[in-house]
Amino acid sequence: MLPSSRLSNSLLKTATFIEERRAPPGALAASNPARGAWEMRLFAVVQFPGSNDDRDMRFAFKSVLGVDAELVWHGDDALPPGTEGVLLPGGFSYGDYLRAGAMARFSPVVAAIVRFARAGGPVLGTCNGFQILCESGLLPGALVRNHHLHFICDLVYVRVERQRAPFTSRAGEGEVLKIPIKHGEGAYTVSPSVLAEMESRDQVVLRYCDAGGRVRAESNPNGSMANIAGVVNEEGNVMGLMPHPEHAVEPRLGGTDGLTILGSMLDFVQSKETE
Repeated sequence: MLPSSRLSNSLLKTATFIEERRAPPGALAASNPARGAWEMRLFAVVQFPGSNDDRDMRFAFKSVLGVDAELVWHGDDALPPGTEGVLLPGGFSYGDYLRAGAMARFSPVVAAIVRFARAGGPVLGTCNGFQILCESGLLPGALVRNHHLHFICDLVYVRVERQRAPFTSRAGEGEVLKIPIKHGEGAYTVSPSVLAEMESRDQVVLRYCDAGGRVRAESNPNGSMANIAGVVNEEGNVMGLMPHPEHAVEPRLGGTDGLTILGSMLDFVQSKETE
């Protein structure tokens, strides 16, 4: 049994979390003027049945980057008012039944995300979120079983292929990031003709590489075509990647390279606020 002091602290944290969820968008930022008016804008972190990186993503934005991030249930048919960015986290939505992301694509909130993206809003999907974005048609291609047919959990290197807002403005072209992966269906595949079009439009954002930035077959952990680790849509405002930037935001937990991607998204939203 927990000591009374620890139990009280636990209950207080739970109550605080509940109040945060109940608070109207911007209320928390408004109660703390030091956070700045622009921080009242929200990042919506979508929760599906089976998500397991939703709170990690929320932590990365709320506790590390210091901005409001709200958990949004998949059954909601609208995003919270004031949403400036949407995040689809990793996990196993609906248990990956049929195939990864296939059922989540029909969740009510996905229709709202599609509208948000088509209006130019930034949307980032990691791992299962990437799979859902492909299933929903917001990104080309599909994620299939790893070529070795095994689940893989490891730290990998990825090379930034383009330096551009809203997802890689903090990176240099050719910069190598070290970010963890954990997936069983992460091999990106698309028809050769579509891949050629994507390459010509600079839609390939990240490629698996070695520590020196060399793109080799040996550095491809899952059999993805062209060593692809992350892509964007034609407009550039929707990105999917298999690595988990939310798990690379603190030095004690393996490094902060994930902030290059998440921080770029934040910078993009902040720049819109000052326009």
